[in-house]
Formats: sequence, structure tokens, C-alpha cells
Amino acid sequence: MNSAKISSVSYYLPERILSNSDIAELFPEWSVEKISAKTGISTRHIAATDEFASDMAVNAAKKLFHENKIDPNDIEYIILSTQTPDYYLPSTACIIQDKLGVPTSSGATDITLGCSGYVYALGLAKGLVESGQVSNVLVLTSDTYSKFINEADKSVRTIFGDAATATLVELDAAGESISGITYGTDGSGAKSLIVPNGGLRKGTAISPRSEPMLRELNSNGYDLYMDGPDIFNFTIKVVPEALGKILTKADVRKDEIDLFVFHQANAFMLDHLRKKLEIEDEKFIVSMSDIGNTVSSTIPIALSKLVEEDKLKPGMTVLLLGFGVGLSWGGMVVKWR
Repeated sequence: MNSAKISSVSYYLPERILSNSDIAELFPEWSVEKISAKTGISTRHIAATDEFASDMAVNAAKKLFHENKIDPNDIEYIILSTQTPDYYLPSTACIIQDKLGVPTSSGATDITLGCSGYVYALGLAKGLVESGQVSNVLVLTSDTYSKFINEADKSVRTIFGDAATATLVELDAAGESISGITYGTDGSGAKSLIVPNGGLRKGTAISPRSEPMLRELNSNGYDLYMDGPDIFNFTIKVVPEALGKILTKADVRKDEIDLFVFHQANAFMLDHLRKKLEIEDEKFIVSMSDIGNTVSSTIPIALSKLVEEDKLKPGMTVLLLGFGVGLSWGGMVVKWR
């Protein structure tokens, strides 16, 4: 039977850096120390004015190709997870196919998911490979949430950063290495994390509190809104349930997992989850202090950094779990090859 594996992961970060000192200058009531304590973040990377999702994804893919001697001509399918596409249409993945020089015989599609997007994209890639449709998939994540954020809204400006990642999923002769895939969706929580303006339908219709004037903001045309307490309560409820389902479906025990790589939402939430789930500190990855919450890119960046630091080695078992905007969640167990 055909099996799919993660062969390699790379990431790209924009050049501009927004530090806690920069934010504290704009909002004197929030000190550098307060921002760090509340979020666990010290700096975040911000896309340039003329830098968009396709640009960042292309940079991440080129880095992956260079580091792993991958020929773009060998890529058979592209999946891009983004909530900040270049255009309403065409698909940003199609633009990326052309920019990368990937053959026109390849498939290319976007999926519009955020914090759980990487897991969903991996699940789709696994299906494409194991069903024999293609022998490899280039999974990309790229989000520029900074373009949605109202500069006067410190509640989200302190959290989100921009980034892109590239992952190659291909056939694995050694046996199944991606298992226990679990998904979840609760669209009733769509109102809790939303860009109310700039789309075809006003978001204030389902999320009245996202109205910029009610938040004492002058609209920037997008005005990303997040109900922090709602997102926190959702996460604390669904993550333990999802973790149990993943372990059961993968037929592994919690103590057999070498590393737990969750969506890097913020340090406070991650610490609460770790304690609630009784996961050893050394197995629970927190990797966001210098990049912030990069939405769909948090998990693959964490994986890439673990490889760079020689903390993720072949044969190790890793549990991935993404959760957030949608509301949506998804997880899986990966045997690292």
C-alpha cells in the first residue's frame, strides 16, 4: 500500500521586525514586560507593503528546493493554506505554480484555513499520495495577517506575525508515517475570530462586537477582530478531546509521543494546555517568542526549528494539533522519517 511521509520542511520570514519596544511606544500603558508576560512574544515579522502571500510562499518553497536539492519540475501538486490570498480570484496556488516553474501538468489549489490549515493540508496531501493520484505534494502555508490588523488595536497587534512555510509530502517505502488524523469544525464560533470588512458580506452581521466603532477604532478596511476569552474557552474544551481521539486512532499511548507540537497561539494558552493535559515540559514545544503567532505556519516553523536544533530526529514520534479560526481544529501523529 502507498504511504505518505513528510520529507522536508522550510520556512520564510519577512525582513521587517515589530518588537515589543515598538508596540510599547505606541501604547505606553502596555510595557515591554507586560506584552512579553501576556503573550510570550518579544518580536514578530511583518510583510512589506508590497509583499503578499504568493511572494512569501515562493520564497519558502525556493528555500526548501535549495536546501533539499529538489527540482521544481518534479513537483506534481501544490496545496496552499492561506486566509490572505493575493486576490479573490484566481487561486493564489496557481500564481505560485507559475512563479516556481512547476510543470503545468501539476495540480494547484488553495484551502482557506488558518490555525488548523497545516494539518488539513497534510491530510489532503496524504490522501492524494496514498490514492495514487500523485507521488508528491508541495504543501505551502502563507499568511499576512498584519495587513488585516488595525494598527490601533493592540489586542491583536501584539500577537500575530507574518510567515510562510514549505513542506514536501511524498511516497514512503518504509510504511505509514502519518496516522490518527482527526478533524473538527464548529462554525457557530465564526464570530469569535473574523475580518468583518473587505469581503463580500459584512462580518458585523454575525459578529456585532467586531464593529470598529464599538472598539473605538477608525476602520482600515479590514479590522481583524478576535474575542480572546471565547477562543481560549473553545481551545480548552476541544484540545483535550481531540488529543484523545488522535491517540486512539493512531493506536499509540501518550507516553509514546516524543514531541507535542501544537499551534503556537500564545504562551499563556500553551502553558495552560500543557498543565491540563499533563505533558512533560521537555516534550511540549513552545516556539514563538521571536516570530509570534504565524497562523497556519506555526506548526511547520516549529518542526523546521526542531530539525535545525537537532531535537527532531528520524524515528521520533510527533503529535501535531492545530486549532483556532473557523472555528476549526485538526491533528495527527507523524513518525518522523
